[in-house]
Order: sequence, then C-alpha cells, then structure tokens
Amino acid sequence: MHYKVLFLCTGNSARSIIAEFVAKRLAGSNFSFESAGSEPKASPHPVALHVLREYFRIEATDARSKSWRELSSLHFDFVITLCDQAKETCPVWPGQPIIAHWGSPDPAAVSGSPAEVEAAFWQVAQQIHRRLQLFFSLPLDKLDTLRLTAATQKIGEDEFVQ
Repeated sequence: MHYKVLFLCTGNSARSIIAEFVAKRLAGSNFSFESAGSEPKASPHPVALHVLREYFRIEATDARSKSWRELSSLHFDFVITLCDQAKETCPVWPGQPIIAHWGSPDPAAVSGSPAEVEAAFWQVAQQIHRRLQLFFSLPLDKLDTLRLTAATQKIGEDEFVQ
C-alpha cells in the first residue's frame, strides 16, 4: 500500500518543512509527503534549510511554503500537525485520514545569537527525526485503524528532545 502523509504547521517554514524532507529521506517508496501551513510564510526559513543541508545532508532546493488550501482536495492517509495553532485550526480532510499532533517548539521564534538559533532548529529537527523513525517502525499493514491511530498519536505525546 502507498501512504500519503501531510505535515501541517502555521507558517510552513520550519517544522513542517523539516518533517517533509527528513521523512522523504527516511521513508521507503511506499510513502509520499507534503507540508503546508494555515498562514504560510513567503519562503522556508533559511536556518531550517541550513539544518537540513548541514546535519542531514539534504538539499531541499525545491522546498516552498504553501497554504493547506492548495492541498485541500487531495486525499491523505495521515495528517500530522506540528504546532498547537495548526492543531486547533486543522481543517477536515477528505477520506478520514489518521490525525495526530506531534507538537514541537517553534525554532523560528527563538531569538539570540546565530549559534543559539541554529541550536534551537537542530534540537527540534532531532525531535522530528526521532518521531519519524518511530513512525516508520510501525507495522502499518498489520494494525487496524484504531490501533494505528493510537500508535501515531502516542508518538507525539512522548518527548524526544535531546
């Protein structure tokens, strides 16, 4: 089976971009990924792209911030919110996807030195990476919808910040 996953955040410039591109790196061919935001920024945050490039060796040159309205007609198997605001305003998606919330602090809201900002992005990226590893270890084809929903939601309830 092929699974389609959507990562949602408010600005679609940091957490959801990181999740989309790290997921593409970790997942097998049975998955496709999108990210979007309720109020997308003009472009992905440059530090998010830096973290993807420097720490994960991912060139996200095709990354772009987009509105979830652009994807509203698509069917997703999983919709994962990464910020509390997106969780509260998440629209109803066609096809009854599994909805989970994997909240992370907003690294774009961190002020400080460039090193402190980069550290905040790296910490969130590690949390997202760990959660994705757990998600990809789930026996998706062996769990019924109720158990799969619970397992996907549980991933976001545990803290994996290092």
